[in-house]
Amino acid sequence: MIRLLYVSAVSACFERVNGTPYYAPAPFAVSLDGAERFTADKNVFSLFDLTPDTAYTLTVSDEEAPFAFRTRPETFALNVKAFGARGDGVWDDTAAIQSAIDFLPEGGRLIFPEGTYLSLPLRLRSHTTIELKKGAVLLGVADRERYPILPGEVTDPATGESRIFGTFEGLIQPMYQALVSAQNARDIAVVGEGIIDGNAQNSDFWTNFRTFPTARPRLVSLLHCEDVTFHGVTAQNSPSWNYHPFHCKNVGFYDVAVLAPKVSPNTDALDPEACDGVNIVGCRFSVGDDCIAVKSGKLELAERFSWPAIRHTIRNCLMEFGHGAVTLGSESAMGIRELTVSQCYFRQTDRGLRIKSRRGRGQACDITDITFENIRMDGVLTPVVINMWYNCCDPDRYSEYVWSREKLPVDKRTPHLGAFAFRDMDCTGAQVAACYIDGLPERPIDSVTFENVSVAFDPQAQPGVPAMQNFAEERCRLGLFFENVSRVRLKNVRLSGVEGDEVVAGHCGDVERE
Repeated sequence: MIRLLYVSAVSACFERVNGTPYYAPAPFAVSLDGAERFTADKNVFSLFDLTPDTAYTLTVSDEEAPFAFRTRPETFALNVKAFGARGDGVWDDTAAIQSAIDFLPEGGRLIFPEGTYLSLPLRLRSHTTIELKKGAVLLGVADRERYPILPGEVTDPATGESRIFGTFEGLIQPMYQALVSAQNARDIAVVGEGIIDGNAQNSDFWTNFRTFPTARPRLVSLLHCEDVTFHGVTAQNSPSWNYHPFHCKNVGFYDVAVLAPKVSPNTDALDPEACDGVNIVGCRFSVGDDCIAVKSGKLELAERFSWPAIRHTIRNCLMEFGHGAVTLGSESAMGIRELTVSQCYFRQTDRGLRIKSRRGRGQACDITDITFENIRMDGVLTPVVINMWYNCCDPDRYSEYVWSREKLPVDKRTPHLGAFAFRDMDCTGAQVAACYIDGLPERPIDSVTFENVSVAFDPQAQPGVPAMQNFAEERCRLGLFFENVSRVRLKNVRLSGVEGDEVVAGHCGDVERE
């Protein structure tokens, strides 16, 4: 069965409906209107260079029925070179590109043909499509001094109304403008087989960033936007986070790739923060930090707004080499709920499914209704981590309030973790722990369910720290570790290569194993 995930005027994305994570059971041929286009081996695949407002018939070699679809209409198509962009990788094309964006009619498409377009930060407009053709590279200028610094928040002197322009790591603060940004916009698409390249490897963004006057730029920043889609494009070499949608609604990422060297600092692939309705399907992430980190701000934001991260879907994705494949938090003060991760393949990440929070995130930090299912992991050091003692990214990270194992009073600073389900997971080559779940004594995690889960340890496993917390102990081939969980349910859980007891539970309520 074929599912249409997304269609623009010139591209379409499809998903094979089956039960295998990321890769299809066997390669298959894709034909369009009777002509074979390519052979694919992934569950999600795409077509590009289509004609607007045109009916097509898709045929997949091992599917009985063809699939009919129609591309969207558009008002106008404009080549960026018509406005003077050279695409030679030497000339600064910023003014030409921004002029083309500004003058593009609503409902139109701006085309970047093959070439390298050197640019400073650009701002997208509502009701427009950017098409990066195969061989097109939007390349960030390497000179940081030329990037504008946006204020964190500005107040209108006449009305007293404030508007947020910059955030980083859960706080409102100034930031360098992203290479590609949009604010208070809607109905935007960036499609094609081209590349958005932050060029950080040729700048000081990865080396001297702790001396900068403010937060490094994201590669793509979306603030208060709605109905935004990225389809097919590759993002790479970002100065910090690659994609950062903040307080956005209905955002889609389909068949995109995000790449950064494993040693590059804070190059998270995709960090949707305080968003409603994010779909991440068929994507490949290989970066130097978390592959996906779902966030909802720190306590300062939660005391002013109620913008939980809600209704997110992550499916048929490949995550490689990051600190965590799918992470929740640690900035989670406005809550995270209704998240499903399914049919994903994690390869050689430090942690697989990673939830991190801490005292001080606040009572609105309610993380619950989280489901992970049909996941394959290979060479992931610790497949599952829930850590309520996270000790990074805050001035008080080493304080007794953060690390004390005493049962402290529950107050407005105390977060809550609810129900978590892990089903149909096959993990091979683990090293540190099968799972490491460590809740707060004053507010234990409500419930954790493992069902149809298999974890096999690497015989040559090396010790490591499963969770980032103060006074962390190195572990090696630790089984299922639970601390401060009200209910643990284990059904058809198989472990091999464990050193010591398979289940270690302290200060837990009911622990059921079937």
